[in-house]
Amino acid sequence: MGASKAAGSLKHKTAVITGAARGLGRASAVRFAREGADVVLVDVASDVAGVPYSLGSADQLEYTADLCRSHNVAVLTVAADIRDPEAVLVVSEQALERFGSIDILLNNAGIAAPSGKAVHEIDEDEWELMVGIDLTGAWRMMKSIIPTMVERRSGSVINVASTAGLVGYRHFAGYVAAKHGLIGLTKAAALDYAPFRVRVNALCPGSVRDDLPHEGRMLAEIARSLEVDINEHEELFMQSQPMNSLIEPQDIAGAAVWLAGDDSRQVTGTTLTVDGGFSAR
Repeated sequence: MGASKAAGSLKHKTAVITGAARGLGRASAVRFAREGADVVLVDVASDVAGVPYSLGSADQLEYTADLCRSHNVAVLTVAADIRDPEAVLVVSEQALERFGSIDILLNNAGIAAPSGKAVHEIDEDEWELMVGIDLTGAWRMMKSIIPTMVERRSGSVINVASTAGLVGYRHFAGYVAAKHGLIGLTKAAALDYAPFRVRVNALCPGSVRDDLPHEGRMLAEIARSLEVDINEHEELFMQSQPMNSLIEPQDIAGAAVWLAGDDSRQVTGTTLTVDGGFSAR
């Protein structure tokens, strides 16, 4: 007889997670699975023209799926570009066909570059690419999935923003604008859907360490855009951390689990910041 289904705070729930191939998406997906949630893992699973670094691959997405399956939950993987409305619609259709309902949406997909330029130096295509993925893509996922939550009068949407959604960063105007916009979208949506018991919150990570198990590279790409030596970037970022340490992927995954679960049932329209005190200054 096989092992029994995982038990935990998210048992009997289904979560859709974007950007799930690696990094914070993988960390959150595995943590959700450990807490008992069935998971729909979404990623572009290919490189995207204009993004100056490799994005999550199909193999990485499947590896995340294998890690989740080890917790005895059901897993569905979908390769989708969240800039494409039709692809986003397919995600919700396949999720509902497989699981019947969606309880959690974790909008994690995002890019950190193209960056490294002053506002007037940003190209039209660079601006559209950044906003299209980091802000509009999250809106498309919400537009596609929230109606089924409204119908059931239950659901939790978690938008992964950033401390860049709270403060400015030099030479990161596109990223900062998109993440500020995502927090604004979160607050407006929280008011739209509060009468239907659908909660919408933003999660703002600080500088997250790129650890090997999750194959993250966001911090390294931010460092590259700032022309910081890749061999010294963790130490440099740590100097601005009041708690004198970088954030770990599991720190963000744990916060996402709390926002997804019933213990936060009265929490909506808020911004949960996990940055070691960086934005308190």
